[in-house]
Amino acid sequence: MDKCLAEYPSILWSVTLDPYHSNKTDKISAVKCNPDPKLLRLLADMDVNFDCASLAEIEQVLEMGVDPSRIIFAHPCKARSALLIAAQRDVRLTTFDNSDELDKIHEISPELELLLRIYAQDHTAKVALGEKFGAPVEIARTLLKKARRLELKVVGKVGSGASNPNAFVTAVQHAKCVFDYGKSLEFDMQILDVGGGFEDNNFEPMAHVLRKAISREFTSPPKLIAEPGRFYASGFYTMVCQVVARRIQKGITTKLPDMLYLNDGLYGSFSMKWSEGKTFVPTLIELPEISAPATRDWKRHRYSIWGPTCDSMDCISKEVVMNQEIMIGDWLKFQDMGGKRY
Repeated sequence: MDKCLAEYPSILWSVTLDPYHSNKTDKISAVKCNPDPKLLRLLADMDVNFDCASLAEIEQVLEMGVDPSRIIFAHPCKARSALLIAAQRDVRLTTFDNSDELDKIHEISPELELLLRIYAQDHTAKVALGEKFGAPVEIARTLLKKARRLELKVVGKVGSGASNPNAFVTAVQHAKCVFDYGKSLEFDMQILDVGGGFEDNNFEPMAHVLRKAISREFTSPPKLIAEPGRFYASGFYTMVCQVVARRIQKGITTKLPDMLYLNDGLYGSFSMKWSEGKTFVPTLIELPEISAPATRDWKRHRYSIWGPTCDSMDCISKEVVMNQEIMIGDWLKFQDMGGKRY
């Protein structure tokens, strides 16, 4: 545990994200980002609410004693059985982005309060969720009309997470159009969910642009929901792997990096390599018993790092430079391993 969540007090969100400096910003963490029970328990104790994308995630959070009012069933395309059970568990807030979902909700759980997920284009996003979810703003009017006809309760809008701050500007502008049209249909739309995409290395610029956009578009403050799941989880975990094998590249005309094989790989804790293109650079854990041997070369070495499977795609890092020779049995440390896509 190399980061204490207490470093990020609740007031951070209301001051940084809420342009009106009010306590109207709800903090939400996506369970799919990291479902470790210890992390979820700590977040729950910090009054962080939960974005659950599946029935299993809802059940996990409820088993901790979290009130169902603190859960958003944040999947716009849900199975009928999941929708029914979530409603029976008293979850009252969910998302939608298509007409068929409205029919399903109307039939199974018409008492739910709805957030309309609209499409936010961001070609720089690590995971382009907009290719799978989100209604274009021009479709949003048709969906709101149908929701009014079905007498469903639409309370706000949710946007897709983005990694480019400028993507928030367009998304907030579209959200304002949806709010205005929703109010013309007599919907009491009061919630603006700005989604995720917040990380340690981009929080300030993302929040700055988002705050200005909301201040410009909304003259009266909506209730804001932010989903900084990875911001909470990424630096909270450090991964330690053992070197189980090594291959020295001798006799090769084009000098390739020597190869290290670890006891975990892309099909385990390093899945963000294939899902998001994340780079991994380890450091050697210098235990007392490995510092003394004269057989270790303490000069810089180049390595490629591989997982334990027989799959040639199971490559964690094509090339890293270590400050010393790495040997079989060594332990390598990878930081910021807490945020994942499941």
